[in-house]
Amino acid sequence: MDFDRIILVKSKTRLEQLVERFNSKAQAKFYIEHNGGDFAAYEAEHNTFYESLLTVQKSLTQTLKTTVLDKTYLPSFLFAPADLVVVIGQDGLVANTAKYAGSNPVLAINPDPQRNNGVLLPFTIETFQTGIQKALKAQASFKQITLAEAQLNDGQKLLAFNDFYIGKSNHTSARYKLSFRGQTEVQSSSGLIVSTGAGATGWLSSVFNELNGLFSFLGLDQSPCSYAMNWDEDRLCFIVREPFKSPYTGANLVAGSVTTESQLVIESQMPDDGVIFSDGILEDFIAFNSGKTVTISTAKEKVKLYQN
Repeated sequence: MDFDRIILVKSKTRLEQLVERFNSKAQAKFYIEHNGGDFAAYEAEHNTFYESLLTVQKSLTQTLKTTVLDKTYLPSFLFAPADLVVVIGQDGLVANTAKYAGSNPVLAINPDPQRNNGVLLPFTIETFQTGIQKALKAQASFKQITLAEAQLNDGQKLLAFNDFYIGKSNHTSARYKLSFRGQTEVQSSSGLIVSTGAGATGWLSSVFNELNGLFSFLGLDQSPCSYAMNWDEDRLCFIVREPFKSPYTGANLVAGSVTTESQLVIESQMPDDGVIFSDGILEDFIAFNSGKTVTISTAKEKVKLYQN
């Protein structure tokens, strides 16, 4: 496709966040060092990021009209169909950007391979220019990634790249009615996790780590449990965290595979503090209190992430 402009997405460094919190770099440095921290590490990380950002920005502005967008403005930014989305930062920034980019392809750059894992960051400062040129010439390959979708009965919608959390905002006991594959159960739990294939190695994996630890504690001869999904698979996995069994609440529907044919429906029974948030970002949430019902399914549109 023909691109009209490039949207370069970045987020604040840890140093910038500290300066915002303490009003000045000097005060931030005093606080960190006074508490035994290494302020030089924050500075080095900050400097490395901005060296990479300036290199990328200079190259992109010579290629197409380029707009630099901070992560803070993603929820309200309107991407045009002819935008090429370029992300520079950590893996989490790719996940958060992809939810808002829609059908726009995403090219993700790792600015600091020594500090960033880079699972979602296939390009580096040395390779991104080749990736950009291939994208502009429609010669680049990309990986398709399935998103999870939460559709509320009032019309609100939220997407997740890795996972949803559904429950109380403070992770205390959540009350709701869960319906799945013809079964319905009222539950009280620490909330639910709904994971995509891309997120299966994240929060979801911690649940299986706990399960395997319990098997070991109980002396059960059990092979390690896990749940793997392909990133482009039209399937999600939901897990109920710490379900509590009582005369009114059950613990039978604790896990399942959500597909286009088997959607998950949850009716909130929480008077207040009920939330649905995606990808571990509490600020990116929908209120989920009594009277609200949500249907969880795979999103129709997949993320397109360019590959090196």
